[in-house]
Amino acid sequence: MTRDWLQSALEAAGIQSARLLPLWRFMWIVSIVVFVLVVAAALWAVARHRRDAAPPPSERGMTRAILGATALTIATLFAFLVLDFSTGRAITRVPHNPLVIRLTGHQWWWEVEYDDSIPQRHLRTANEIHVPVGRPVLFQLESGDVIHSFWVPSLAGKKDQIPGKENSVWFQADTAGIYRGQCAEFCGYQHAKMALLVIAVPPDSFSKWYDSQLQPAAPPADSIAARGQSVFVSSACVMCHTIEGTQAGSNVGPPLTHIASRRTIAAGTLENTRGNLAGWIVDPQRIKPGANMPPNGLSSADLNALLTYLEGLR
Repeated sequence: MTRDWLQSALEAAGIQSARLLPLWRFMWIVSIVVFVLVVAAALWAVARHRRDAAPPPSERGMTRAILGATALTIATLFAFLVLDFSTGRAITRVPHNPLVIRLTGHQWWWEVEYDDSIPQRHLRTANEIHVPVGRPVLFQLESGDVIHSFWVPSLAGKKDQIPGKENSVWFQADTAGIYRGQCAEFCGYQHAKMALLVIAVPPDSFSKWYDSQLQPAAPPADSIAARGQSVFVSSACVMCHTIEGTQAGSNVGPPLTHIASRRTIAAGTLENTRGNLAGWIVDPQRIKPGANMPPNGLSSADLNALLTYLEGLR
């Protein structure tokens, strides 16, 4: 699996994450200072206790120490309050004219829908989110089953997706790159295998990608691919997936119109290669036990034709 995808809350690549970093650093520094002071006080108390002749501390001295520690604690908490409040206000204010994406969490994959005032330009895809660099993106978050949580560490903080309730969060990628995200709320057996990729590209590249994704699936390029298309629409695949331009129009599972253009399959679980795709189609329960996709008992010839067809869906 490729390892050049950035996934670190300490490497800010956008406005949101950059504003969260000072709060995290302040908390980290305060935690270290408190830890050092507590350990030092414990060691001092042990050393003092071992000295039998050491006089007990005066009542006035104890009172001063307690008052000083209390005042320092109150000042630290107040500083946290001010910094947290200012950070919260800064990251919740949505900028003008954002790109709107409806993101729905399912067990265990991500449904991605790009909103547009022109119905014909409404785009539905899965597990990969392409965004233009320098433009804010507003996510309308929903859940199709249980509580999930959307988190792309390098771009923004966490936000829950709660059944029956719509949340929202926004971020802006200021640097082109691929950023790995994941579900941050335990959502069942395969919670650990519910990842996504945010791919930030220049605005002109994003426009080209968007226009290409709006196109129907490419027709089969040869007789083997044509047989693969026939296998797809005549098997259980058609009951769950969509391929625009064919009879497959179900929205139960991820859309597959341009599956060959994606970097991973099974929500970031496997790199999108022919071998991995074959293993996933034949026995997804071995790779992701509990997933809603059942095994498929295809013959070798049918499987090979289906793979050839799917590899042409770019």
